[in-house]
Amino acid sequence: MDERGSRERRPSPEALLKVAQQTQRGRMKIFLGAAPGVGKTFEMLTAAHARQREGIDVVIGIVETHRRAETEALVRGLEAIPRRRIDYKDRTMEEMDIDAILARRPQLVLVDELAHTNVPGSPHPKRHLDDAELLGVGIDVYTTLNIQHVESLNDVVARITRIRVRETVPDSVIDRADEIELIDLTPADLIQRLQEGKVYVPHQAERAVRHYFQPGNLTALRELALRRTAQRVDDQMVDYMRSHAIQGPWAAGERVLVCVEGGSKASSTVRHAKRLADQLHAPWSAISVETARTRRTGTTEQDSASAALRLAQQLGAEPVLLPGQDVADTIIDYARANNVTHIIVGKSDRPHWWQLLLGGVTQRMIARAGGINIHVIEAAPEKPRKPAQREAPPPQDLRPYGVSLLLVAAALGAAWGLHAVLGIGNIALVFLTAILASAVLHGLGPSLFACVLSILAYNFFFLPPLYTFTIADPENMVALFFFAVVAVIASNLAARVRGQAVTARLRAKTTDDLYQFSRKLAVAVTLDDLLWATAHQIALMLKVRVVLLLPEGDSVAVRAGFPPEDVLEEADLAAAKWCWEKNHAAGRDSDTLPGAKWLFLPLRTGRGSLGVVGIIRDEPGPLLSPDQQRLLDALADQAALAIERIGLARDLAQARLEAETDRLRSALLTSISHDLRTPLASILGSASSLMSKAAILDETTRSALLGTILEESERLNRFIGNLLDMTRLESGALQPNSSLAVLSDVVGAALQRGAKILAAHEVDVDLAAGLPMLELDMVLFEQVLFNLLDNAAKYAPAGSRIEIRAWREGESVILQVLDEGDGIPGGDVERIFDKFYRARGADRRRAGTGLGLAICRGFVEAMHGTILAGNRTDRSGAVITITLPVPMLATLPEDTTT
Repeated sequence: MDERGSRERRPSPEALLKVAQQTQRGRMKIFLGAAPGVGKTFEMLTAAHARQREGIDVVIGIVETHRRAETEALVRGLEAIPRRRIDYKDRTMEEMDIDAILARRPQLVLVDELAHTNVPGSPHPKRHLDDAELLGVGIDVYTTLNIQHVESLNDVVARITRIRVRETVPDSVIDRADEIELIDLTPADLIQRLQEGKVYVPHQAERAVRHYFQPGNLTALRELALRRTAQRVDDQMVDYMRSHAIQGPWAAGERVLVCVEGGSKASSTVRHAKRLADQLHAPWSAISVETARTRRTGTTEQDSASAALRLAQQLGAEPVLLPGQDVADTIIDYARANNVTHIIVGKSDRPHWWQLLLGGVTQRMIARAGGINIHVIEAAPEKPRKPAQREAPPPQDLRPYGVSLLLVAAALGAAWGLHAVLGIGNIALVFLTAILASAVLHGLGPSLFACVLSILAYNFFFLPPLYTFTIADPENMVALFFFAVVAVIASNLAARVRGQAVTARLRAKTTDDLYQFSRKLAVAVTLDDLLWATAHQIALMLKVRVVLLLPEGDSVAVRAGFPPEDVLEEADLAAAKWCWEKNHAAGRDSDTLPGAKWLFLPLRTGRGSLGVVGIIRDEPGPLLSPDQQRLLDALADQAALAIERIGLARDLAQARLEAETDRLRSALLTSISHDLRTPLASILGSASSLMSKAAILDETTRSALLGTILEESERLNRFIGNLLDMTRLESGALQPNSSLAVLSDVVGAALQRGAKILAAHEVDVDLAAGLPMLELDMVLFEQVLFNLLDNAAKYAPAGSRIEIRAWREGESVILQVLDEGDGIPGGDVERIFDKFYRARGADRRRAGTGLGLAICRGFVEAMHGTILAGNRTDRSGAVITITLPVPMLATLPEDTTT
């Protein structure tokens, strides 16, 4: 078996992988109907009873009987998993309990109404996601679906029925189904069921017949259901063929493929293919094969092939451009891999004797077609257009032929030396070496030139009679003939290998350029960097001038270009604006505003058009070949995704900022409403008692009330001070007035200031000896220590110990404040320094505003230190650790008191 035959009989790796993935998951069968009431649930339950009789463990996940007696009768005898009850908007709703099904783990579960939207609070928002989870653990699923719920058909159904269906399922759900059973009913039978009350209650049925269930609507929905089912069955057939290495076609569904070659008949052949595809109601593709010969054809041939491919795409075909060695083999291999049933090819213009002698593409395709229908079209040639003014073609490069001449001369010298010195008579292989070298270096033309020179030199210098082109010995004539044949064949083979190598090298370079471009886009941070990188890459790879335009207000404006000095005229800007608004190509070589100088293409993603890319080439003729068009589409798609990524990142940052602003605003209002009103209420209550009852209050009571006023006033003052400090931090107005300070002095000042709030606790100060002086703002650092002591006093029980420790570690001084409270909850350690954040479970009166520790972090970082929170390891309680750098000039130790 030859290599090509072996390759044709080898299963597709992608198909085998798909089969392997399907065997690892449960199987899903969809009972698909054209409309409600055709009997999907009834058929599903009937099939479930049949599987149960086969010994399969079947349970009902959820089935809606809609009080239909025949459906309720089928539910009996099948185990039903109790539904999950969910409270939603003062109502109790019931949904399928997927957790109970997973715990029960049956072999088959029945899930009605696949497109259903679950009640908020369910494990998944949509029921088809519940099915996906069941399938993922190996449980088979039977489910029901109406055709109007398929996402891709939603607009079509809305136009037919004038009713927009809100609950849809992605097409991928149907594509993943292992089986689809179409439940069909004629419009007359369905309407009769409605009138008999077997679908809706009478008043609903009457309204449904007047609107949704009209015969025309039902007929159209039946056709949609039949077509979607046939499409899925056809996909399954292609997968089966590929996984079992079955050569196509299987003519279960028609597929049309048209071969596009350069020439005046290409467009006529494409139009004939379109008419045939319409007659067969079949999808169709247009294929062009790129070989070494097509790359050597003239510009006119290449332009006509490109125009024919563009025409096919405009008419609805899928354009395909493939590299290959042989046109016929490449087309037949593609047709069999894609189950093509009809191939359309134009009749060759070559002479009949040429095709009989050497064979044409059409003859070779017919020989290999098998069951594929080959249509040979005698297409009428297009009326030649007036050729555009082109620059004079460059002169023929004769250097490769000069190199071939030198190689043959060198071979002649080597052959002469071998013949004269060693007496070797058969020196034809020496000339064959020169021919192969010419083919490898410069291709077919120079190698054929080397063939002719080698034959002449071999005859003239080595075949008797010497130094003439006469051949006396018939044996030498035969040898020369076969030498010529071998030289031509070797030249063609070497040239073909060279062409393949050149093509592979070009494609590898294109792939590498795309990869490098994707890496540039991945690291681009700003939009301007991304746009300039995109413009440069498109210009570099396509050899065109490029502009990129993005929306500004109601129009678009140039944001980047290569070269940067390009300026668009008003007509070009109008074409670019139309392209952006309509999300469609405009300008040169397009269907819209073709008179423009530039070609504009939309930069689009699934969210819509994000901008426009414009290209221009100074040379006349088509801007892009189909291959270049594919490359531009790939570059534009990558750029559009990168632009969308930067936009999404910007939107996400803005959303986070707005959410944080809302959170802080809410926290501030909550804090002010509580932390201002509470001390104010105490002050007002105490002051009003002193005023209204001054005559009856004894001295002790008056002192207590005055003490309350003073204490709450100080608390209110601390709150206002915290707000002002945080405002200074966020506005950037805080500039520490740092100087060398003794740590013990700052600690002492903070303890003295907080004496009242620490009165109920034991304070232990342990500062290591020989601590250096630190560069601190004494006022700010005293506030830091006061806030930490205040925080410890709030959360530590009365009578417990609060410790202050300090020691030196390398070039830093470590200061810790420890308490013996309940500690910091694990999930709050990272957020304890956030503004207005209070630890979970904290009492609001004890917890305060939630600003104290945030201010500590801001002040410490302003003095080039760090602050961390954690829990003690020796006992319960929190520990706050401050790390301060030792300044280079701090050489004098301080006197430490403990």
